[in-house]
Amino acid sequence: MVRILFVGDVVGKVGRQALAEHLRRLQTELAADLTIVNIENAAGGFGLTDAVWAEIKRLPIDVYTSGNHIWDKKETVPMLDAEPRLLRPANYPPGNPGRGMCTATTRSGVLVTVINLQGLTFMTPIESPFVTADRLLADTSGQGKVIIVDMHAEATSEKQALSWYLDGRVSAVLGTHTHVPTADERILPNGTAAITDVGMTGPYEGIIGFKPRPVLERFLYATPRAFETATGGAAVCGALVEVDEQTGRALRIERVRRDGIRAQ
Repeated sequence: MVRILFVGDVVGKVGRQALAEHLRRLQTELAADLTIVNIENAAGGFGLTDAVWAEIKRLPIDVYTSGNHIWDKKETVPMLDAEPRLLRPANYPPGNPGRGMCTATTRSGVLVTVINLQGLTFMTPIESPFVTADRLLADTSGQGKVIIVDMHAEATSEKQALSWYLDGRVSAVLGTHTHVPTADERILPNGTAAITDVGMTGPYEGIIGFKPRPVLERFLYATPRAFETATGGAAVCGALVEVDEQTGRALRIERVRRDGIRAQ
């Protein structure tokens, strides 16, 4: 059995602090064999900078996933080609930098393949994540039986649909992007673990990680506002998935949440 810790969207400085505070303790407490973290919002809530990447790389993380905001900082572009474990959604058009899939190895030698996909509903019109998943899964060279999918999408229905579509073909489909943890973790009939959204790692005293006032003004006045990350209610959210490494079938999934940061 292999135990995989998946940590949801790290949002801004508070999210980075919470991750640094809790990650090693969580890995020990949960006996995690491999850790995946979504970092698309790590720099001020939008994208990734060189300085933030250098900070996050010091943590014991095996694979980094992302989503639509990975393109928000121009300095991220060379990172995507240079860092094989830093993923962007695989269904962006050919010619973009980076990759949407990689395979990592646990300390005991188990291969774990991670696929990063992005939804279409209310998001950028790119290739269907269903079509991309079929294409990636058709080539099994270099893949392990343990396959984890980060489905970065807005619509709950689309995330659940992909989970059912891939049931029995991947070990887990874990939803990200909306920053609100859902309580629907389950094992589907053919052995795929699924949860609509694992939640974010960041400040929960706000609106999806941002200070309420500019978000409210955008709703009230329908004009752009500069968002700032919130500062209170720090929490690490994610999921732990147990997988039979011989079959790739999930055995158990549980939500993970740890609140607070130590006083600095």
